[in-house]
Amino acid sequence: MSEPIQRKLILGSTSPYRRELLARLRIPFEVAAPDVDESARAGETPQQLACRLAMAKARAVAAQFPSCVVVGSDQVAELDGQALGKPGNHARAVAQLQQMRGKSVIFQTAVAVVCVETGFAQMDLAQVKVNFRQLSDAEIEAYLRAETPYDCAGSAKSEGLGIALLDSIDNDDPTALVGLPMIRTCRMIQAAGIKVLGA
Repeated sequence: MSEPIQRKLILGSTSPYRRELLARLRIPFEVAAPDVDESARAGETPQQLACRLAMAKARAVAAQFPSCVVVGSDQVAELDGQALGKPGNHARAVAQLQQMRGKSVIFQTAVAVVCVETGFAQMDLAQVKVNFRQLSDAEIEAYLRAETPYDCAGSAKSEGLGIALLDSIDNDDPTALVGLPMIRTCRMIQAAGIKVLGA
């Protein structure tokens, strides 16, 4: 009996945060940009949006590389049932952090794994509850000037100075808040045929 094919792994994301997380597995992978419209649909919840986009990103890249195992992911910050996107600039980041101070924000982080050739397609969601401190305007300004997290949903990087903004983090997949839930990702890529520990 022949050895099963060791398929190539592709990260369907240009996020440097997701690339760094996937690299922790010490297995080779390539990166490809998914061409996906990330606009929310009418009536779509933040959770539904994150799940749909994670799968859409994985499928978009997998269509170009049908023999490969593709990981797609998306994260949507949710405050009071409303999605908070990436701020993109200083003024919007200030407004987001002012909205979130003293409140709980749910970071909906979805991951999907797809291989067209084998018909494999799985998706999972990690919900991270983040409780923000009651931040002063001066603290918000100092943080944003120091870290400029304008490319991050919710305007904060918990893996950096942003941890000082928080009272607590509640989740079951520690890297989910950074953008890729690695426990779920490992489970799914192994199910898709990628050997993580070489066994």
